[in-house]
Amino acid sequence: MKVRIGIGTGGALDADALVAVVDAIDDLGFDSLWLSEVLTAPVPDPLVALAFAAAHSSRVKLGTTMLLPGRNPVRLAKECATLDALSNGRLLLTFVPGLGQEPERAAIGLRGANRNAAIEEVLPLLRQLWTGVPVSHHGQYADFDGVTLSPVPHQQPLEAWLGGMTPAALDRCGRLGDGWLPSLCTPDEAANGKKVIDEAAARVGRSISDEHFGISLGYSRGPLSERAAMTMAARSRGHDPHDLVPVGLGALREYILRFLEVGFSKFVVRPLAPPASWRSELEEVAEAVIDLQT
Repeated sequence: MKVRIGIGTGGALDADALVAVVDAIDDLGFDSLWLSEVLTAPVPDPLVALAFAAAHSSRVKLGTTMLLPGRNPVRLAKECATLDALSNGRLLLTFVPGLGQEPERAAIGLRGANRNAAIEEVLPLLRQLWTGVPVSHHGQYADFDGVTLSPVPHQQPLEAWLGGMTPAALDRCGRLGDGWLPSLCTPDEAANGKKVIDEAAARVGRSISDEHFGISLGYSRGPLSERAAMTMAARSRGHDPHDLVPVGLGALREYILRFLEVGFSKFVVRPLAPPASWRSELEEVAEAVIDLQT
């Protein structure tokens, strides 16, 4: 398997900080930059910021865990296609339903089951649009029947990975996704989730490449703060958050090795607290883990 390690960021990033991150990723040989979309957090819009990054580096891949519910699918399809075309096929997409806490839930505009239903309907529509042929669609977006998208993505097909750990999310990934990028899970949970996804894919006559299973892995340089632990506890499915977050770069390496052992090969590693210097931080991360990349 091809092992790839990307770098995720959190918190506010101004232009100078984003340039520093992209330069460090490029110089040190990491695979990709990853920006998450959280509407109510002080983080940049991922597609705008990734376009900025694409213009600054011609090598670094451009990854995002992005909200799918609550968007006009034609506009979203065009934004993603344009970025992929202008970057010569460097866009990496993972779609997520979004956080369940307020005020983020209200900002997304759809609640609970409606967000999951939106993914079920919108993802196949995006795939149609990205081919550049007229859409044939029924359901909520039947008015888009006959719409043609241009430009189309450089990547054909443009892959769409999914996140999530619930049984419904795993089943949906098997039926509709091109890959899986969960977070806050143990290696055993990841292995079991992969099995469920593979079985769901087989039931509908499709398969997901073994190369398309990854982990978004937050790490800490010191003991978790009480606030960080409380924030993660709501999403950790009964786990102690301290069991899901490696503390120190040696522990980060060991976590990656454990996931490699169960068949996961794509990693997004992200410091839970923004470092004082991204260059220094990523130099130390590279020293700890970059040799695992193939």
